[in-house]
Amino acid sequence: MQVLLYLETLAYWDWFIAALALVILEIFAPGAVFMWLGIAAGVVGAVIFLAPGLDWKWQFTLFAVLSVVSIVASRRYLKGRPLATDHPDLNRRGAQYVGREFILDDPVVNGRGRMRVDDGTWTVETMSGPDLPAGTKVRVSEVEGATLRIEASSES
Repeated sequence: MQVLLYLETLAYWDWFIAALALVILEIFAPGAVFMWLGIAAGVVGAVIFLAPGLDWKWQFTLFAVLSVVSIVASRRYLKGRPLATDHPDLNRRGAQYVGREFILDDPVVNGRGRMRVDDGTWTVETMSGPDLPAGTKVRVSEVEGATLRIEASSES
């Protein structure tokens, strides 16, 4: 009963406080979701400021719609305009190995093997050609999931 009474008396400042809390939460849990929810809550607060008699059910409906619209719009916008970064492969660890050369620690048999790369061991597959003995210099040509596709280096 207390909750229903509170919901019936929601004011614009309740939404502004929610907006501020969501934006602050974005600082501690980055992911660009809470920010858009906070913006939606701020817009609802502005609407309530201009139309204070809006029922709480409509307020939450407006918040839900604005939240979905703002998140979808931001995802579409950012997908078409990726953020510039000095570490584009930061969260795609395998991609940073493409083009680099390594020495095989273990032989590649039947097109598959394992290779030590920096501080880890990766599954490797040859793109084409014969099996490769240990000690062969190879170049990473592409990455598929957690598998590095390799080919014998022309310098080996």
